[in-house]
Amino acid sequence: MSAEIKVTIYYGPHSWFEKQIGRKDRIYLLEAVNDREESRRQFRHTIDGQEPQENPEPPPRPLNLVASSSDYASIQEHAISNFIGLVREISPKHLLLHNPPEVIHAQTDRVFKTKVIHYEYPVLTRQTLIEFRDGFSDHLVGQTNVRERMLAALYQLTTPHRTKPVVVMFYGPSGVGKTETAQFINNLIGGTLLRKQFSMFHSDKFASYLFGGNHGEASFARDLLDRSSGVILLDEFDKANSVFHSAFYEVFDEGVLVDKNYRVDLGPTLIICTSNYGSEKEIRESLGDALHSRFDALIPFDPLSKEEIGRVLDRLVDGKLIKLSAKERSIIDPESIKTKILSHVNRTGNVRKLSKIVDETISLLLVRILLDSES
Repeated sequence: MSAEIKVTIYYGPHSWFEKQIGRKDRIYLLEAVNDREESRRQFRHTIDGQEPQENPEPPPRPLNLVASSSDYASIQEHAISNFIGLVREISPKHLLLHNPPEVIHAQTDRVFKTKVIHYEYPVLTRQTLIEFRDGFSDHLVGQTNVRERMLAALYQLTTPHRTKPVVVMFYGPSGVGKTETAQFINNLIGGTLLRKQFSMFHSDKFASYLFGGNHGEASFARDLLDRSSGVILLDEFDKANSVFHSAFYEVFDEGVLVDKNYRVDLGPTLIICTSNYGSEKEIRESLGDALHSRFDALIPFDPLSKEEIGRVLDRLVDGKLIKLSAKERSIIDPESIKTKILSHVNRTGNVRKLSKIVDETISLLLVRILLDSES
């Protein structure tokens, strides 16, 4: 009769998992597998006329066998499909699994008494709504419409018994605050923002990333399990090939993602997609009615007016000057810098580009003063 093995499965971020298991006497799965393989490679020789060597004592039964979410990728496919056989060979008293593939969870459920513990993701509260409303103008210039539309969307996450995500699309020109708004909301809720840049995904690898491939490959589902935030940012959603849109139907509808290896239930999460679409009509034509209808809100970001660009410029220059030394600040006239830049940037409302222009202008002024003093 095999020894009894207690199993606990943890779903959530790695840092939380480590806190949950504490400083227990442990051996990690990969270490145990390597020890097992090493023992199998040992040979014993018997010489005529000599007493045969006694078999070495088997290693003591591990108290806690631990597997983190990244460990499964290093295990062979056959070991994953017969994970219970592997565990029985190692025979720990307690098996602690972090975000295992579904096939492993199913095996432990079938064979052992399995306890499952889920991480409680940060949630949005009524107080968050107040902080978002009152702090919005400190983080973004203009976009008053965005603040009001987002308050309406965020309110849905504060209602009792909400079990699925709120999904919003930010659209409009680049550099006017879409990503910054997502980061601002996440900072209010807590955790590290899960941000995926969809402009980087155009190959076959994106298909396996979204739909699941070999258990050792990167996986969107596994990234979702490992996240610590209640906010998910899908940046440049418009850049992903339309063939991948079907992967998001159930995610947006029910907050469920099932791929070849994992199942994720997102619960009352905020999903923000950003894009450079120019209108709701363009969104519908590009994404199709099936995906378009799954957004809870489509929120436009407007180009910045000349006055708003000036206010952004004031903030950027003042922020850059704070980082300079007292000597550097003493030789710079901030108002002249703002006037000079503003006269050349009336055509751009892109805050990222504006920030680079400010950096370059200040650096050029300082280096010229430095070189003139040396000559």
